[in-house]
Amino acid sequence: MDAAHRRKTITHILEEAKAPVSAASLAREFSVSRQIIVGDVALLRAGGLDIAATPRGYVLPKESVGLVRTVACIHPGEAMARELEIMVDQGCQVLDVIVEHPVYGQLTGQLRLASRYDVQEFVRLVSQRKAKPLSDLTGGVHLHTLRCPDEDSYRRVLSGLKAEGFLYPGE
Repeated sequence: MDAAHRRKTITHILEEAKAPVSAASLAREFSVSRQIIVGDVALLRAGGLDIAATPRGYVLPKESVGLVRTVACIHPGEAMARELEIMVDQGCQVLDVIVEHPVYGQLTGQLRLASRYDVQEFVRLVSQRKAKPLSDLTGGVHLHTLRCPDEDSYRRVLSGLKAEGFLYPGE
């Protein structure tokens, strides 16, 4: 299979996927290296395809209904799982995490977590790879972009975060 055909097939796989697709699984499917897939994705992005890289793999963001809200949080890294569970338990999807770095400016990590399973897998990957949460760069201060089904679910998220002491003062 030539590279152009492989990229077209990758696009089709991502369009049909119900869950994130890892570069490693694509590499196995096409019998190429993971780095070849990373390069293919870079070329697809350069061509205008909106491919998001999440901790569990690549996704094509789909249009979905709901309110998009941003919430400011602060907590130590070990509280990350509990914070994310509060959000997904109210039916909200955690789209990303954002920190303000003193040198690089705004850094955003794509998350796209919608369930406790997603949270558990994300936390497992962080632990397995000995990665540090982005919020470690800012003393625990960070933002999350949420997609919530309605205003009530967003208010429940705020209430849950406040009860745990995770809501940034003034939020």
